[in-house]
Amino acid sequence: MTGRDLETSSAGAMALVTAFIDATEALVCIIGADCRILFANPALQRFTGRSPERLLGQRFWEVYVVPEHVELAQDAVARALDTGRAHPQEADWLTGEGTRRRVAMRNTVLTDDAGRPFAVATVGIDVTADRQREERLHHRAQTDLLTGIPNRAALFDALHRHLGVAGGPDVGVLFCDLDRFKQVNDEYGHQVGDRVLTEVARRLVALSSPGDVVARFGGDEFVLLRPGADEPTMVALAQRVATTVLAPFGGLHDQPVGVSVGVAVGRAGETPDEVIARADLAMYGAKSHHRRRLPRG
Repeated sequence: MTGRDLETSSAGAMALVTAFIDATEALVCIIGADCRILFANPALQRFTGRSPERLLGQRFWEVYVVPEHVELAQDAVARALDTGRAHPQEADWLTGEGTRRRVAMRNTVLTDDAGRPFAVATVGIDVTADRQREERLHHRAQTDLLTGIPNRAALFDALHRHLGVAGGPDVGVLFCDLDRFKQVNDEYGHQVGDRVLTEVARRLVALSSPGDVVARFGGDEFVLLRPGADEPTMVALAQRVATTVLAPFGGLHDQPVGVSVGVAVGRAGETPDEVIARADLAMYGAKSHHRRRLPRG
């Protein structure tokens, strides 16, 4: 039978469908009302490392569903058969080697001549590489390239999460601005200035606790966020930050680099802009105090 014959006959159309299902890299599976596999195409056979004889008749969750998703998968199939509607999903599947792959699913309920649901057909696409690439791009978009710590966007995302929880704990914020950093850049050059910024970031991270966020806000400004902290805790932490940053930097001789720190405590329902503005204002107050104390030069 020629390709033309396949295109113009009913049997040919079925042959085309079969050829497509056999050739596609999509994971095609049909699950019966008893949750047993009725059909698995060659791609799913390769994915699971099982022959048709070892796939057909098996409960699908015993083949490729990760343990923590078994109940959710069972519920999804039961709901689809009860309602006649299935929804797109994305979940981790297990390969025959036991590794996890991220699979995006398009599910369709199959019905008999009377319109009664009798099976769910699934077409799965392995999107593991896509999700990994998206994660790398997201991480890059939220990371300060010089220091390697979170950037301003990541900081505001974290503040949104914490302040958006109704009745949630307070969030302590330190707004840190380096003192005399311009003089360092002017006298030693931007390469040394970049090393100072990187070292400050490292020192702040060393002072942080699990759950804290240390971010470069921009230029020579850094923010440390501590969920669940009150004002006395943040004031004490600000003093530690000031002492730590004031320690000598290699290659700067006697050029002092200090830090002015503003303290604020955000509460649920406030916006990140409001909390950062208070901390920024407090920082300017601290900087004015430092300028009166530090020698000029």
